[in-house]
Amino acid sequence: MKEKIKQLKKEKNAMIFAHFYAPSDVQEIADCVGDSFNLAKVAKESDAKLIVFCGVSFMGESVKILCPEKKVLVPDMTADCAMAHMVRPGVIEEMRAKYDDLAVVCYINSTAALKCQSDVCVTSSNAVKIVKALPNKNIFFIPDRNLGGYVAKQVPEKNVILNDGCCPIHAALTAEQLLEQKRLHPNALVLTHPECEPQILELSDYIGSTAGIISYAKNSANDEFIICTEYGVEYQLMLDNPNKRFYFTNPRPCCQDMKFNTLESVLSVLEKENNVVEVSEEIRLKALKPLDKMLELAK
Repeated sequence: MKEKIKQLKKEKNAMIFAHFYAPSDVQEIADCVGDSFNLAKVAKESDAKLIVFCGVSFMGESVKILCPEKKVLVPDMTADCAMAHMVRPGVIEEMRAKYDDLAVVCYINSTAALKCQSDVCVTSSNAVKIVKALPNKNIFFIPDRNLGGYVAKQVPEKNVILNDGCCPIHAALTAEQLLEQKRLHPNALVLTHPECEPQILELSDYIGSTAGIISYAKNSANDEFIICTEYGVEYQLMLDNPNKRFYFTNPRPCCQDMKFNTLESVLSVLEKENNVVEVSEEIRLKALKPLDKMLELAK
């Protein structure tokens, strides 16, 4: 299958992009592995006319928003992100009516429809910087309450209003699970994604994006780490640090939707060129504005 995929990529001038949470064998055959928005930016800069994005639905949308001229395929159309939809209909309008000086800040892990209603997008790595840079006093942070709560603590001068959404995978991690790993591995540093609950963040040595966690582990003199995020990141961690040890909470955090990206589904979508990501031009242009605003403020 890997040889067939490699051959088809060459024949069709295609590139395969995989998120850090995709299965390890899919990450292995990808041209680029990373966080969703960084992958979308790389896709935009590439010469490839055909993009196969191994992630979940909002990630394919983000690529199409930034690269309207490219054909974007996803291996499985049912791979979705529950958090991307977790904003109650009408709540954004309610907040805008309630607060005069309000900015709607939208985590990149959201649908194109939600991005359209927002003032600026953020990633887990730049959210604090961008919220600080906004002139608005009031911030409605959607859809993730945990990343929003983390930002609120870092930017106490702002009034950050939280939306009741979360990543079910990260939110399922408990302090008890983490404390058990700390008991088993007392010399390990705890590296945590800010989508985790506050009690997990309080027990952590480092809090950052998936890429940030990978970078921290690589540059740290420590050789043992407890990782509080989806376990797919282990592939890149082990690739970068073959002599270091990485532990996860029990049970291991697993996003089943990310695991829909298989070698079989990648090969199938390359052969058939089906599962095409479509975003209307009206939606694309509206969703592009908060993404462009993010790039402007992140400079």
